[in-house]
Amino acid sequence: MYSFKKEERLCSRKHLDLLFKSGSSFLLYPFRISYLFVDATADFPVQVVINVPKKRYKRAVDRNLLKRRIREAYRLSKQDYFYSKIPTDKGLLLFSLHFVGKEKYEYDFLAKKMLATFKRFFSLIAPNEIN
Repeated sequence: MYSFKKEERLCSRKHLDLLFKSGSSFLLYPFRISYLFVDATADFPVQVVINVPKKRYKRAVDRNLLKRRIREAYRLSKQDYFYSKIPTDKGLLLFSLHFVGKEKYEYDFLAKKMLATFKRFFSLIAPNEIN
C-alpha cells in the first residue's frame, strides 16, 4: 500500500472546482490544506492534489523537486496515519496540499510536517464529522 496510483490523484476538473469553491481549509506552514467529503465511490478513500505555485518558484526544476518530496512524504505516511483513520461512511475525501513555504525544504522536514498536517486534519473533523 506504499504506492501512489493514478486513482489516488485528484484529476477531475469538476471535483477540483467543487473542492476549492465549497471545501474547508486550514494553514499549517508550509502547507495550505483544503478538504471536502463528496458522495462518490472510488477504490481509494482519498483523492489528493499537490500544488507548488509558479509565482514563488519560477523554475520548473524547483517546483518538481518540491512536488516529488511532498509526494514521497505523503506516499510513505498515508496508510498508517491517514487512510486508517478516515471515516468510511462520509464518502470520498478530496484533499489538496498547497505548498506555501518560502524555501526549498528537505524531505525530513516535509515528512514531519505531513504527519502534523494529518493530526491537525483529524482534530478538526473529529468533533464535527466523525460520530
